[in-house]
Amino acid sequence: MLDALLQAARPLLAAAITLWGSPVTWLEIVAFVLAVAMVLANVRVKVIGWPLAIASSLLYALLFADSRLYGEASLQIFFIAMAGWGWWQWLRGTTGDGRPLRVRSLPPRQRLAVAGATLAAWPLLALLLARVTDSDVPWFDALPTVASVTGQILLGRKYVENWPVWVGVNLVSIGLFAYKGLWLTVLLYAVFALLAVAGWRAWRRLEAAHG
Repeated sequence: MLDALLQAARPLLAAAITLWGSPVTWLEIVAFVLAVAMVLANVRVKVIGWPLAIASSLLYALLFADSRLYGEASLQIFFIAMAGWGWWQWLRGTTGDGRPLRVRSLPPRQRLAVAGATLAAWPLLALLLARVTDSDVPWFDALPTVASVTGQILLGRKYVENWPVWVGVNLVSIGLFAYKGLWLTVLLYAVFALLAVAGWRAWRRLEAAHG
């Protein structure tokens, strides 16, 4: 099925421009625009970010699969499913006391649990990628993949901590995509890192305003 999708998307995988010696495809350009719009919507706590996430993740799944970044490609499929869940959470989700979801922080003990689970999952995914795929960067690919799962869950539940997770994910991803020569995506993740810092500050202000 993946091969069929890649064949169908082949016209979009044609080079549109050359950036720092590497071709940039039409697919990467469209995915870039959609992804920036998605993060801007998330910073503003706008629900339109979720359908934008579905569209951009589908395009990035094809781009990463074509670049043999299978962890990142699989992550985009997960993002599509999680975007549907997050969309529902922001529209209908509630906190433990039955009130609608609001921007809030994790208790300290839960922060440690989340960090521990993420770090424990990293070597498991890296070893899986090394064993069952031809990835040439299984450990480098696995770290932002598992951390992105954490960030997406925290974002869906409107926890402020999703933003520092995304800062870390984006910084590691910049190095990963530079290694692969995906220069427009490097630029995208640099923008993402700055937007994640802005989102962190904005959500902390929202949390303080909600009391």
